Amino acid sequence: MNISYDYYAVFYYVAKHGSFTKAANALLLNQPNLTRTVKSLEEKLGRTLFVRSNKGVKLTPEGEVLYEHVSAAFEHFNAAEEEISLNKSLERGVVSIGASEIALNLYLLPILNKYKSTYPGVKIKISHLSAPGAVAKLGSGLVDLAMFTAPMAPTPDIISREIEAFKEVAICGEAYKDIVKREGLTLEEIAKYPIVSFGKKTSTYEFYFRYFERNGLNFAPDIEAATADQIIPLVRHNLGIGFVPERFLNGNDDGIFRVPLAEEIPMRQILLARKRAHPLALPAKRLEQMILGEI
Repeated sequence: MNISYDYYAVFYYVAKHGSFTKAANALLLNQPNLTRTVKSLEEKLGRTLFVRSNKGVKLTPEGEVLYEHVSAAFEHFNAAEEEISLNKSLERGVVSIGASEIALNLYLLPILNKYKSTYPGVKIKISHLSAPGAVAKLGSGLVDLAMFTAPMAPTPDIISREIEAFKEVAICGEAYKDIVKREGLTLEEIAKYPIVSFGKKTSTYEFYFRYFERNGLNFAPDIEAATADQIIPLVRHNLGIGFVPERFLNGNDDGIFRVPLAEEIPMRQILLARKRAHPLALPAKRLEQMILGEI
């Protein structure tokens, strides 16, 4: 199907702004032309893309599917235009990085501080992403680099390197503190208690799912948290036993107790990933070198 790029551009801006008038102002075009263009696109696709009302327009289910793909493409185009238009020196520029919350807090923040102090003119864009989300963004070219916790599903066009290992511990709240007095719980005993963890489609969930599975146990969290900083409050309020990086505990966590384990949780790794055979612009290359400790 041969449909002009301009048709998709008009569709994108109308969907983004939810209004033909606002889209016309953004594109510096008149509204009747935009209306005709969208109507032509709907005829070519054989689908209604918008529901019109006095308050503006809303995407139909078919329009939402189309917008998901078109918006990703335009986000990519905009990022490319911005990068090309910037000076190639380190006096200006932009670097985009996707990072999981654990990677950001355990490793990346001081690196970014050093980077920004060294290259104050470079703009940094940070996307909060899970490992699968970071890999997807890398694959589409929407981020230059990504940092997240292992494991990472094998992906032919993505390369990764281990940057740092870290240790995780089990924690509980006041209601479960009787188990703190025991010499050490086995994983089988832990599995009998309610568990608070990250949700599916995160590397942390995958790590513990595999860890429990290797020990013949089922990993089925009772509560799935969206972010790492939610786990400690959930545990403090006695909603279950959680697993967090040891360095997340500052020694003054009221209502939080470390659960002694018969066997320590295997060390985890923070990974740095980038797209294979994709040359980095100078700002991104410098950040990669800082993360790797090369400069």
